[in-house]
Amino acid sequence: MQYNMRVIEIKDQEQARQEIANVNCDAAGIAIMANKVIFKTIKVENVLSKAANLLKQAFLSKGGEAAISRGSADLREEYTDVLLSGSLKQFRQCIPKLKAQPWGLKKLAEELEAVIEAEENFPRRNYKLGSHAVSISPDKTLIMGILNFTPDSFSDGGKFNNLDAALKHTEQMIKDGADIIDIGAESTRPYGSHKISAVEELERLMPVLEKVLGNFNIPVSIDTYKAAVAREALKAGAHIVNDIWGLQFDAEMANVVAEYNAPVVIMYNQGDADYQKDVMSHILEFLRHSIQIGKSAGINPDNFIVDPGVGFVKKMSDNLIIMSRLSELKSLGCPILLGTSRKRFIGHILDDAPADDRVEGTGATVAIGIAKGANIVRVHDVKTMARIARMTDAMLNAKF
Repeated sequence: MQYNMRVIEIKDQEQARQEIANVNCDAAGIAIMANKVIFKTIKVENVLSKAANLLKQAFLSKGGEAAISRGSADLREEYTDVLLSGSLKQFRQCIPKLKAQPWGLKKLAEELEAVIEAEENFPRRNYKLGSHAVSISPDKTLIMGILNFTPDSFSDGGKFNNLDAALKHTEQMIKDGADIIDIGAESTRPYGSHKISAVEELERLMPVLEKVLGNFNIPVSIDTYKAAVAREALKAGAHIVNDIWGLQFDAEMANVVAEYNAPVVIMYNQGDADYQKDVMSHILEFLRHSIQIGKSAGINPDNFIVDPGVGFVKKMSDNLIIMSRLSELKSLGCPILLGTSRKRFIGHILDDAPADDRVEGTGATVAIGIAKGANIVRVHDVKTMARIARMTDAMLNAKF
């Protein structure tokens, strides 16, 4: 007799309940089992060793697992990272117990609870942007079309650096399926770009921004890291700020975003950082700091959108690691924007293909990115990527 056995992946409680129902379990059994069949592994960094030992004991007592460093067990090391693994039920049983413990475990338990909640209920957002309603959900990936109004863009070499060409390109992107237009007036590529002042950036940006806002019914994002530019753009009617320095370059940027209650894309960007630890650890640490900067300035927590900064890291291998582990960003509880379009690491993989010959490679990153949690993809080739996104969404959201 063959049992037709297979391993299945259960990602959330909705799927858990459905899978249990599929074996004809009754309602009471479904309620009991749903938390038991979802398993999570969560890494916690920089835990005081004496707290880590209590944390480990708590998890083992509930049937979960916890790994700590050898030196932390006998307190030879002051701090350790901790790897926690168990069912959702085991995590939820441990959290109240940890909240009653000393040495920072109450705060750790609260953060653990928040991370679990963030992944279990990956964010949905409904933004009212002027006359536009923009919804972010796992059901439909949004397409952000790139409009580079610069003479030195790596991807299109100033191809749309005049008003007529820019407006025609915007019109075409909207026809091809763009949900948002992202306008940049300064090249921010991490190699070979020419930095310009806020005055020069505004001189380039404002004419095209005013024309796009006046001629097209679509939300507009402004790709800038300068507060003065963001302020004038938002004053003119732009809807979103896309800051490649994640509020950490210009101290006034967070205040401007808060003043206009605008959604803000905060991108990880540490130039040529020499990573002494895992690249995803750096990214989450940086983005958490950006979120804290924004919250302190009064930015609504729902207005943060995170971007891992693919292409703005030191090594090609870092970009591939980010792509393979993009889902770790879900722990931040924010929508995820992915900007891989025509990036250099794609060209490197595809036998040094030039920027305008990286469509298939970009498509692969878009499909994988969506599967791992991206809500918005920032792209040059709108029609192709919109189709890839639509097909990927349909497969990921297929119901039983």
